[in-house]
Parts: sequence; C-alpha cells; structure tokens
Amino acid sequence: MTRQPKQQSLVPPIGLALAGGAPGGAIYEIGAMHALNEALDGFDLTRCGSYVGVSAGAFLTSCLANGLRTEQQVRAIVKHEPGEHPFVPEIFVRPAFKEIGKRLLRAPGLLAGALKEYGTRREKRLLDALTSLGQSLPTGIFDSDPVRDYVERIFAIKGRTDDFNQLDNKLTVVATDLESGEAMRFGHLGWGQVPISVAVQASTALPGLYPPVEINGRHYVDGILLKTMHASVTLEAGAELVFCINPLVPVDTRKAVQQNLLRRAPVMRRGLPTVLSQTIRTMIHSRMSLGLKAYGQYYPEADVVLLEPPREAYEDFFSNIFSFASRRAVCENAFQQTRLSLLAQRKALEPMLARHGLRLDLDFLHDEKRDVWQSVGLPEFSANGHADPAPDVQDLTEDIEALLERVEKLAAETASTR
Repeated sequence: MTRQPKQQSLVPPIGLALAGGAPGGAIYEIGAMHALNEALDGFDLTRCGSYVGVSAGAFLTSCLANGLRTEQQVRAIVKHEPGEHPFVPEIFVRPAFKEIGKRLLRAPGLLAGALKEYGTRREKRLLDALTSLGQSLPTGIFDSDPVRDYVERIFAIKGRTDDFNQLDNKLTVVATDLESGEAMRFGHLGWGQVPISVAVQASTALPGLYPPVEINGRHYVDGILLKTMHASVTLEAGAELVFCINPLVPVDTRKAVQQNLLRRAPVMRRGLPTVLSQTIRTMIHSRMSLGLKAYGQYYPEADVVLLEPPREAYEDFFSNIFSFASRRAVCENAFQQTRLSLLAQRKALEPMLARHGLRLDLDFLHDEKRDVWQSVGLPEFSANGHADPAPDVQDLTEDIEALLERVEKLAAETASTR
C-alpha cells in the first residue's frame, strides 16, 4: 500500500502513552487528546515519534500513528462521515455466541465425568467432583472479533496501514501473555508481522469480558493487567518528553454527597459492576503512581506529563456510554478538564516544554468559551446546539428513581407527623 506523504516531519524525542478504560475511557481520552493537541502551539499529536497503547489506548494510538488527527476522532463519536467508520460502543458488547456455545456443549460430558468420579471414589465429596464443571464456563461473555474487524476496516482506507512495519513512527501495542503472565509488545522484536488490528484485539481482551485472543499458538489478554500505561516503552525508544493520558481514576463522591448533589452511597446503590469498577480503578491508579515515580529514577533526563480526570468528576464515572448525550458530555468534560489541568500546571510545563521546542497556546488555555464541538467544526453538537436525540432509557430511569426517592421521603415525613 502506498502511504500518503506527511505534511510535517515526525518528532522522535516526543512520545505518547495512553491507558485503557473500555469505551468510556476511549471517549474520555479522545476529548483529552484533542485538548492537548489544541494546547500545544504548532504541534500535532500525529507527529510523535513513538506511541504505546494499552486496551482502548491501543486503538487510539494506532489511529494517531496512522495519521488520524484528534479532530477526526472527536467527530467520529457523534457523526458518520463519508469514507470513515463512526465510533459505535455497541461493537464492544456483542455476545460471544461461539465461545458460550462451545463451552456449554462440554457441560454434559463434564457432569457425567464428575458423577462417575464421585461414584468410584466415595472419599471425595460431591462438591469437589463438580468443580470440573468450571471448564464449561465461557472465558468471556463478549466477542472481540467485531473490534478487530472494526479496526481493520479503518486502516484499510485512505492510505492507512494495518502493518506495524509500514508506519513512519514507532507504535507499540501491549498485551499480556496468558500462559506466562508476561507483557507482549506487539510491534517490537519480531512481532511486527502481527496485524495492528489483531494486536489491538488482544490488548483489549479484558478477562471475563472477552475470551483470550490466540496469536501464533499462544493466548493473549488485556495489557492493563501488568501496567496501566507502559509509558516506559516510549522512554526506552528514546523519547525525551512523554505525554501520558489515563482516564481510570477512583471516583471520590464525598463532597458531592455532602452538598446533596448525589444520593447517599451512590457507588453501593449501583450494584456490583460499579463496585468492581471503583475497586479496579483504585488498584491500577495506585500501581501507576508508583510506576511514574520510578521513571524519574531510571530516566532522569526525560520529562513525563500525566493528564487524568479529577477524582471528583463523578459525572463521567456514572455516565451511560451507550447514550448519545452521555458520550458527548464525556468528551466535552475531558476536553475542558484537560484544558484546566494544563492551565493549572502552566508554571511547571512552560520551561519543560521549552526544553523540547514546544510551547503552550495561552489563548486556548484561558478561553473558557472554547467548546470541543465548535473546535472540530460541529457547533450543532455543542451545549447550545440542537442535536440531542430524545432522552434514552437510562436517563428516564434515573429521573424515575429520583422521583420515587422524593415520594418515599415525603411519605416518611407525613407518617412522622401523625
């Protein structure tokens, strides 16, 4: 495939590392990337010399390495443009019928074997014998093949490539080898022959949600199991300045509850998925903090800039990413939060960026009216636009829950006065 020549030369000393975060994290990172792109005067994130991505971040970095600008990625969230494939979260939640069916077909044989073993070895408890039935459970409930197909289609158009070796910059997609528990850096050390789309599929295969992905006889799962961002990959590649974006931070709702902005114990009220999400976020964020401190010891000459949402940003944590309005809100929030974060770090960032020939666009950072949708030529999707569809089921459910809670409170107050 003939690549289209780039208008601007690459800058090898600058790297970009993106963490995971499923569809919601990807949308947050898109908004944050665009804000960073706007804030760096005269520089475009498609010009980085090295990229490393994990899970959802693997998909986004592979898009940047292929020349897809941040504004194109923002537009894909809300608009289907000719020749492009829109970002549709539904592709991530298609049931893994093949995996589920294959495992269920094994259940009768496993049950018969367990009962036979129990019958011949009475000293063994029935419950122990039945543990073999665990082999009939699917290794994932969603199919990751649509993810691979989606990425493959994107890179099959407009001079893009699904081949690591055809890129003009260094792209690394990290997954975890299931049998060894070690990191696999696709794009490195002879693994560049694996298609980018397949590497992204492996990197996004979160255990329990997606089955492991088989590549050359081995099985791979989500790269976030080992590290949150793997920013050290870009540092090892010679990057002197690395921008890191991490959408996964534990939410802190205490202030919002105290101000009556949220109902009491909102994490507990939303059940197991939200509790697990908060737990995972807490663990990987603590691990990432320790990793960033180590970079200063092992790469003292390099600069690392971390951008992530504030822990009080509970709106994104509780958002329904399958809602059109919620996707818009998450992207806009990420855009604004990143702008404010860069502005808050201005004193430290300006001399750091100057060492690498970069500078901040202060007009952008101070412009409180700057809107992510207006910046990409879609003013109709801004807060004052009229592109909102009808409220979705999740929005209506939350309104009903709030109404019922008010009714319960009123009934309790009435009863207490009798």
